[in-house]
Amino acid sequence: MLVRFAGRAAVLLIVAVGPAHAADTYSIKVAKAEPPKELQEPVRTLIGERCVQLFDGKGELLAEVWMRKELPGKATEAQVKNGLTLKEIPETSLMGALRIVKPMGDYKKSKVPAGVYTLRLAYQPENGDHMGTAPYSEFCLASPAADDKNPATIPAKALHEMSAKSTGGHPGVFLLFPGKDAGAEPKLVDKGEGHWTILLKQDVNVSGTKTTISIGLTLIGTSSSV
Repeated sequence: MLVRFAGRAAVLLIVAVGPAHAADTYSIKVAKAEPPKELQEPVRTLIGERCVQLFDGKGELLAEVWMRKELPGKATEAQVKNGLTLKEIPETSLMGALRIVKPMGDYKKSKVPAGVYTLRLAYQPENGDHMGTAPYSEFCLASPAADDKNPATIPAKALHEMSAKSTGGHPGVFLLFPGKDAGAEPKLVDKGEGHWTILLKQDVNVSGTKTTISIGLTLIGTSSSV
């Protein structure tokens, strides 16, 4: 089993699409597009218009991702100067939105139907039940857009229950990878072991101070222990 969310940990965003094979290839395109109308309006107003589109090797669209215009940050001046990680982003923060064009698996290989979802930050519990299930402890949880009505942070338990509606069982979990080497424009990187990661820079607002955070959004990849 992979995640019974309840605790804290730290670092970066992923969207995991079903099992990948060594010969599989993927690509992304960056477009300007309004956030999905399926999002609740208070959520939709916080989402930017930069859309990262994921395509398979045949050129078929698999998914689209929109990030939040600015993430909220809680950090000291020194942390801002040294560079933020997701440790400085409050847990359950709204991260962005995901449109799934074709049903796909999450990191736990649970089936997530086609549709529009919000993405919120969550952490894998630091206990023995989850040892070795993922290379990092940070995830985004997908929740049906119709159910996520308020962009403010919410209790972790409430997020887990809301996200469970995305699969009909376990929360829809998408692993976060570190965003090392991210640039101004998103790029897709093969991280090995079937993981393909979008590296990007994300704007962050820390009590009025504008900065950025590097995010690794893994679009392809699943846990080998599930």
